[in-house]
This record gives sequence, structure tokens and C-alpha cells, in this order.
Amino acid sequence: MSTDSSPTPGSGPVTMLVTRRIKPGQEARFLALMDQMLAAARAFPGHLGGQIIQPDGSEGSEPGLFHVLFAFDTPAHLEAWQQSPARALGLSAIEPATAGPAQTRELIGMAHWFMTGHTPSPPPRWKVALMSWLGIFPTVLVLNAVLGSLMAEWPVVPRTLLFTGLVVLLMTWVVAPQLTRWLKPWLHRPGAP
Repeated sequence: MSTDSSPTPGSGPVTMLVTRRIKPGQEARFLALMDQMLAAARAFPGHLGGQIIQPDGSEGSEPGLFHVLFAFDTPAHLEAWQQSPARALGLSAIEPATAGPAQTRELIGMAHWFMTGHTPSPPPRWKVALMSWLGIFPTVLVLNAVLGSLMAEWPVVPRTLLFTGLVVLLMTWVVAPQLTRWLKPWLHRPGAP
């Protein structure tokens, strides 16, 4: 895959968005091969997750344009995946199904939580911040109400470790996807207040 940007040096998590145009009739092949690449990436140190975002047929969705997210805990771990023979083999297998070069860019912060199937651009940061707060506040409130008294006597480090881990899991697989569906028109509308 060719890239138009590379990860910024640093030590925090990094999510790469890869955009590929798929030849007509090659979508199923691409998806099967990309599932294999995502499975291969899971075996690499620092892998946090991956996801394929397909065109959803909605207004503004571009047929044949697929997006793939790869998340790693550090730029160095992402770089190790990008330079790996496993990735090179996957790219060779995928290439006949694609039209043109890949476009790759880094997503900053939690923008990847609020990506949707029809837009390769993350929403403005202020919207990501507001949506994150709208998701995190009730999640923390509910967890605190349910687990607060049960964990009150725990030492601070294990209590915080469990609590924050549950918040991240719920945000990633439950809260953020639901908020994205509910507020999708506002989230991606340019200049929306």
C-alpha cells in the first residue's frame, strides 16, 4: 500500500485509516483477504484492533470505496506491522482486487470511534470531544452506581485499572457505535453548531 502520510513519532496509540477502491465484482474477495490481514495483524505486539468500513449505500457513500482501520499502541508497533512479511503477502494477494493506490493517514485521538461507512474524514475535533463526553459521562456514572460500592475498599490502582478498562470496552463496542448511529447526520455535517 502506498501512503500519503506516516505516523508521527511518539509513544501513544495510533490508528491508521487505509482507503482502497475495489474493482467491481471483487468486493467479496477483498473482504475475505482483508479479514485474513486483520487476523494476521492481531498477532503483532501492541495491536489494539482493526475494522473494515464498507460503503453502506447511503447518500454520499461512494460505491467501491472501502476503509480499513488498524490501531496499535505505539507508532513503533504500527511500523513493525507495516514492515512485516505478513502484511507484504496480504498486500500482494489484495492488489488484483483493487483499483489504484491506497491512501493511508493517521487518525488522531478518538476520531476513529466516530467514523462511519460513507466518510473517510473524521469529524471536527470539537465534535469528537463533545461526543466522547456524551458517551463517557453516562458510562462512568452507570459504572460508578453499579460498581462503586463494591470496589470502594479496593486499592486505587486495581480499582482504576478495572474501571477504566470497562469504560474503554463499553465505549468501543457499545456506546460510541450507538452514538454514531444516533447522531450521524450532525456529526458529519460541515459547520454544524
